[in-house]
Amino acid sequence: MVDRIGKPISQRQLRVGEMIKQSLSMIFIKNEAKVPNLETNTITVTEVQMSQDLKIAKAYVMPLGGKNADEVVKLLKEYSFLIRKILSKKVFMKFLPKLLFRKDESFEYAEKIENLIKQTNK
Repeated sequence: MVDRIGKPISQRQLRVGEMIKQSLSMIFIKNEAKVPNLETNTITVTEVQMSQDLKIAKAYVMPLGGKNADEVVKLLKEYSFLIRKILSKKVFMKFLPKLLFRKDESFEYAEKIENLIKQTNK
C-alpha cells in the first residue's frame, strides 16, 4: 500500500491505525465522549490513516444511514479535544496523535460504481 505522497505505508502505521480505530469505535459505541447534541453510538469509524510520524490520525467516519454526515463530522472536529482526552485513557502511546475527522465517501463511491455497472449490463 502507498499513501497520498507515494511513500509505502508501514506495518506500524497500519497497526496503530487499527488500534485507534477500534478504540474510537468503542468510545462511540459506549457514548463515552459526551459530545453535545450528538449520539455517538450511531457513528461508524470505517478507517483510520496514520501519518508517517504517527502524530496525526485521520479518522473516516459515517453516521448510521449517512444522515447529516456533514453536521456529525463538524461536531466531531469541534469536540476532537474531548474525544482525544478519552482516547488517551484507552491507548497508551508516547505521543497521542491529533485526531482529524473526515466524512467517509467510499460508500457513495461504491454505490456510484455499482450503478454504472448495472447500467452497462442492461
